[in-house]
Amino acid sequence: MANQLYYGDNLDVLRASISTESVDLVYLDPPFNSQANYNVLFKAHSGQKSEAQIEAFEDTWHWNDHAERAFDEVIHSGNSDVAEMLRAFRSFLKENDMMAYLTMMAVRLVELHRVLKPTGSLYLHCDPTASHYLKILLDAVFGPYFFRNEIIWKRTSAHSDARRRFGDQSDVILFYAKSEISTFHRSHSAYSDDYLESHYSLLEPDGRRYTTRDLRSPGPRPNLTYDYKGYKPHPNGWSVSLETMKKMDAEGRLYFPASKDGRIRVKRYLDEMPGTPIGNIWDDISPINSQAQERLGYPTQKPLSLLERIIESSSNEGDTVLDPFCGCGTTIHAAQKLKRQWIGIDVTHLAISLIEKRLKDAFPGVSFEIHGTPKDIGGAQALAAQDKYQFQWWAVSLVDAVPYGGKKKGADSGIDGFIYFKPDGKETEKAIVSVKGGENINVSMIRDLAHVVDREKARIGVFITLAEPTKPMRLEAVKTGFYEMPYQKFPKIQILTIEELFAGKRPDIPLIDPSAFKKAAKDTATIAKQDRLF
Repeated sequence: MANQLYYGDNLDVLRASISTESVDLVYLDPPFNSQANYNVLFKAHSGQKSEAQIEAFEDTWHWNDHAERAFDEVIHSGNSDVAEMLRAFRSFLKENDMMAYLTMMAVRLVELHRVLKPTGSLYLHCDPTASHYLKILLDAVFGPYFFRNEIIWKRTSAHSDARRRFGDQSDVILFYAKSEISTFHRSHSAYSDDYLESHYSLLEPDGRRYTTRDLRSPGPRPNLTYDYKGYKPHPNGWSVSLETMKKMDAEGRLYFPASKDGRIRVKRYLDEMPGTPIGNIWDDISPINSQAQERLGYPTQKPLSLLERIIESSSNEGDTVLDPFCGCGTTIHAAQKLKRQWIGIDVTHLAISLIEKRLKDAFPGVSFEIHGTPKDIGGAQALAAQDKYQFQWWAVSLVDAVPYGGKKKGADSGIDGFIYFKPDGKETEKAIVSVKGGENINVSMIRDLAHVVDREKARIGVFITLAEPTKPMRLEAVKTGFYEMPYQKFPKIQILTIEELFAGKRPDIPLIDPSAFKKAAKDTATIAKQDRLF
C-alpha cells in the first residue's frame, strides 16, 4: 500500500513492512546528539526542548546492550564491506556515543539500500559533526562509485557568537545512487539580475529578451560554406545547413548585423532557457524564519522547497518516497504536493499525530493509512500497558497540546502537556493536561490537578483518562468552579476519557493559540490518485 504512516522503530518497520526494491527515493534527516541539537519537533513557550522527542532517541546516543546487538547484526548481515568498516570505526572510536550512533545508522542504511529500486537514490541530511563518518559508511553500503554529491545547504547566516572558530552556516546532504540507472533530472535556478543585464540585454520590439551566439563551425566544413543573403561564412563554414538556416530565418531566430562584413548570429531567447544549472552549493533556499507562511512551529522544520528540489531531481510522478525519520512531515508534504506516493516512519506517536493533522489541513480529502497507533480502546489499552510514556505523549497529541518540556521518565510533576490559548485574542494563557493510563484512578487525582493548575497559574486543567472516571471524580471537578470571561465561562477542571476523544469530543477552551500549533496552509496542488505499492 502506498501513502502510509508507521509508528515504530524504523528498523522494525523496514524489515516487516517494506518490500525489497519497492522504493524510488529515500530522504532521511536522522537525529544526532550534537551540542544538544536534537531533532525535536518543537519547543515549549519557555524555549525548553521537548523531552518527548529526546527520550525517544535516548538509546541511540549511548553505547549499551542495544548498540552491541545492532553491531552484531551488522557484522552478521552478510555485507562484508559494511561489517569491516564498522569494525574499523569501533577500533578507532571505541565504545562511545558516536560509535553508538554510527552503529544505529549502519544497520538501518543496509535496510534502506535493500528497499531501494535499482533506479533509486538516497539523500542523507546531517551536520558536519558526523558527516565525514557517515560518508565513509555510505561508501561501504552503496559503494564509492555510486557517490553522487556532497550537497552543502546554507541554512543560516553568519553567527556573531562564534569566537574561536568560523560560524556554522551549513548542513551537509549526502547523495548516493543505487545503480548507474538511477533517476536524475537536472534542475535549474533563475538567472540573477546581473547575469540578465550582461547576457540578455537585447530586446525584441515586444520586450522579449534574447542573446546571440555565433553560427561558426568548430572545424572546416566545406559542405557548409555558402553565402546567405549577402553575408559570408567564417572560413570554417556555418554550423548549420542551408535548409536549417532558412528555417531559423523564417522563425525570426537570426540576428543580421548592419554591415555585410559582419556575420549572422542565432538568437537565444531568455524564456526558452532553463536557467542556471544547480550545483552542489545550495544557497538559494532560505531556512524557515519566524515570519514564513509555511512555518508550523517546529524548530527543525525544513523548507518545503528543499525537499521539493530533492524529490523533483530524483523521482518521477507516481514514484514512492520514503522518510524513515519523518519528524514533522515536510518530506511527506512535499511528496504529496508533487504527486508522489509516500511512506513515513517515526518512533513517536507525537510525530505521527502531527503529520496526520498537517496533511489533513494542507490536503483536504487526502487518504492514507496509519499503522501502529491506537485506533480503538483495545489499542489504547495495549499502548498504555506497553509504554506509559508513549501513551501519555499520544494522548496529549489528541487534544493538540504541546508536550511538557520538562517531562522526564521516572518523574511525575502532574503535567503532561500544555494547551495555550488567548481568551482576549492578545494575552496567552495556558491549560494543563494530565494523562492517566492506569485502571486505578481516584478523586485525589482531580484535587492534585486543581492544585497544579493553581500552582502554575494556569486557567484550566484537562484530565485525560483511559479508565472510566468515578462519580466522586466528576463531582470534585464540578466543585473546582469555572474560568470566567465577561460573556462566557469554562469548567476549570475538565475530565475527558479516551473513548470520548475517539468519538470526537475535545476540551472546552476559548481561542486556541495558533502560535503553539499553527495550522498548515491548504495546498493547492492537485491530489493525485495513489496506486497501491504492495
